[in-house]
Amino acid sequence: MDRHHLIPKTFKGKDQFPIHKICHRKIHSVFTERELLREYHTWEALREHEVIRNFINWVAKKPSGFYSRTQTAGRKRTA
Repeated sequence: MDRHHLIPKTFKGKDQFPIHKICHRKIHSVFTERELLREYHTWEALREHEVIRNFINWVAKKPSGFYSRTQTAGRKRTA
């Protein structure tokens, strides 16, 4: 398990929430810190994003404890 800041620490976010490591890594491989601050600072907004929604559907079929390295952040857009 990891802990995720819905408002990134970079932008003074303090609240942390438990999240599976693979899901946490996926979020940070898809979004920049600024995108997380501006658009994806709620669980609902994250779940509505197509890439994250597809990832959740995919990982939900894996056995408990499954972990695989996530692609690096090279796919991120600059905000």
